[in-house]
Amino acid sequence: MGICAVVVGMLPAAAAAGAAERGPAAPPAGLQEAVEQTVADGFPGVVAYARRGEREWRTAAGLADTATGERARPDQRFRIASHTKSFVSTVLLQLEGEGRLSLDDKVDRWLPGVVRGNGNDGTAITVRQLLNHTSAIYDPTNEPEFFAPYLERHDWDYVYTPREVIARAVRHGPTFTEKEGWGYSNTNYLLAGLVIEAVTQRSAPSEIHRRIIVPLGLKDTSFPVTDPNIRGPHLHGYDLKGRDVTRFSPSYDWTAGAMISTVGDLARFHRALFTGMLLRPAQQRELLTGSRGKPAYGLGVRSVDVTCGSGPGSKQVSAWGTDGSGPGFTSMSLTTADGGRQLVLAANLYDLGAELKDEMPVPLTRALEQAQTAVLCD
Repeated sequence: MGICAVVVGMLPAAAAAGAAERGPAAPPAGLQEAVEQTVADGFPGVVAYARRGEREWRTAAGLADTATGERARPDQRFRIASHTKSFVSTVLLQLEGEGRLSLDDKVDRWLPGVVRGNGNDGTAITVRQLLNHTSAIYDPTNEPEFFAPYLERHDWDYVYTPREVIARAVRHGPTFTEKEGWGYSNTNYLLAGLVIEAVTQRSAPSEIHRRIIVPLGLKDTSFPVTDPNIRGPHLHGYDLKGRDVTRFSPSYDWTAGAMISTVGDLARFHRALFTGMLLRPAQQRELLTGSRGKPAYGLGVRSVDVTCGSGPGSKQVSAWGTDGSGPGFTSMSLTTADGGRQLVLAANLYDLGAELKDEMPVPLTRALEQAQTAVLCD
């Protein structure tokens, strides 16, 4: 599930990450205060990574596990949810750069008959439209009944296959018909994952592992398909009532949001991505070409303007961002357009049940905005 309001080829890991050095003990003024305020405002724990040039900082506040009192640490893993989409779009753009597909290919070329019926037409929808959410394909993960196996029956191991979710989606008509329409849909990225498999004849998770995780040395990043557990040191995730929802099958989200990572690994990936280390120039331009979403959505990434200061003298810093939210976790990642500054922040609370009822899924806080300005503004 996405959260909007809160916010070439293979390279050796060292080259992709840059020669980042540890910064001074104190992080940018206001960052630690913002992280601690986020906890004070109701989140159990918060972890963050910040970078300015070659100086980087990691910080945390609050609890990773409310039952044991374990403190949150920046090296702990969490479900990254829709940040997964930027990994998927990167693989498809690499495949285009290799001449193995075109973003203008119709979906039906690679997935014949999969998008058909009730006004859905895979012969008229392109791969690009999947990646920038202009396909108008319905998203069943917005339905409360979709999550009944988990939230009502508490069957945390329940498995949805990608094709089951897609079949459920195409039982509905398109979500808009206007030519200039835009609508966020996780179904788009399930289809994108199947396109990767059709082109490569390998699983989408294995392609992400081979093309991104291994070359960049993302040792704490993984792509579980059905395993409901988070392996290794991790944050526990909670809903608004304080219930532990860490154990939750990621199957329904697959290439739309099933991955697990850390703030440091996400920062390394996005630094490589937004500074052009993973894509050829033509595909880099495609990545950052915004569609008509608000804010402008490229291919798995968003254009974000961070306001620095207030009043007539305020200015804005342009950044590229991704975000993610799902049972127990919410997170954001921002990289300035020049690649010089980054903020990755994750908190271990998100109430999916509340979101499905159109209620606020997280506590109200302005501290996340304060963290953005502390790191990205002068």
